[in-house]
Amino acid sequence: MNDFLEKIWLGNPVKNYLVVLAVIFLVFIFKRYISHYAAGLLFRLLNRVWKNLDKQSFKNLVAQPLGLFFLILVSIIALHKLKFPEELNADLYEYSLKRIIHCIGTIILIMSFMWLLLRTIDFISFILEKKANLTPDQTDNQLIVFFRDFFKVIISVIGILMVLKFAFGFDVSNMLTGLSIIGAAVALALRESLENLIASFIIFFDKPFTLGDLVKVQNITGNVEKIGLRSTRIRTDQKTFVTVPNKQMVDSILDNLSLRTQLKGELRLQVALSTSLSQLEQLVRGIKKIMQHREIDSAIVVMNDIAPNAFLVNADYFTGPLIHREFIEVKEALNLQVLQLLEELKIEMAGASMDIRVGEAVNAKERQSN
Repeated sequence: MNDFLEKIWLGNPVKNYLVVLAVIFLVFIFKRYISHYAAGLLFRLLNRVWKNLDKQSFKNLVAQPLGLFFLILVSIIALHKLKFPEELNADLYEYSLKRIIHCIGTIILIMSFMWLLLRTIDFISFILEKKANLTPDQTDNQLIVFFRDFFKVIISVIGILMVLKFAFGFDVSNMLTGLSIIGAAVALALRESLENLIASFIIFFDKPFTLGDLVKVQNITGNVEKIGLRSTRIRTDQKTFVTVPNKQMVDSILDNLSLRTQLKGELRLQVALSTSLSQLEQLVRGIKKIMQHREIDSAIVVMNDIAPNAFLVNADYFTGPLIHREFIEVKEALNLQVLQLLEELKIEMAGASMDIRVGEAVNAKERQSN
């Protein structure tokens, strides 16, 4: 048995292979428990900074990437104790197989670590969103989403640089210096994207609008559903989903309809010239009484003008900041009551009735010719 364990196979004793496999197998079997224990330690560390954290949510987000990272790390360390078989160290496109396997292992280790960091950011943003939902202000929510995406981009860039440094052996500092000139050219080429990025910071700190606001920019009207690093997503009143670059949201004239203190409604009546003065006075008084609606804050009703073919009666009224459906219902109720008032007073609208007497006009012409 000892002879078998000491037997050299591919440059290593058999017992070394068995030990490495045993270590990897044990870590694979117990990685769930190890990851949950490590997640608990990390949770207690975070709980000192943010109180009343949800431990189960943290474990659900972090335990899996933490267990995978731990398994990959232990596997690489264990395999590193073995000598790479010279028999297998063939060259592939001027690179040895040993170096290729080393690069692949390093990339997998770095990517698993980056995944762990990204899931930790998701958990932190999840906790901050829960706290932000307790306040009526939506600014905190959009800031959390913005910085969550921003830090994810930063971590992804750091991960790429780590892969270039530790897997491929690039000198990152010299590479960054050499890329400075190229970066300036790229910055000019990506000028619009950089302007949108800067505009996103202006939106978050100047706060012309927040998530959920009803806005009108250029010819687009809708509710803001997401504010990203490059663009803002708006759900229009036609239920379409429009993406507007942040630069246009900042540079264009933007009307934040959610900040309106009142909504204005208009009523324009063209009354027939056959209407008597008494009827007109009763009509104006009746409309003023109708405008004493519980949703109307103020109203102005006047017999505004005398046109060649009608009396013009105008009514301008203002309601509180109602939602669109409620405002439409108020307009409908007012219009129906005004129509009922016109029927009660027997007032006709201008152009409602036209008598065309062709026969009498023809007879008149015949009498004139005779």
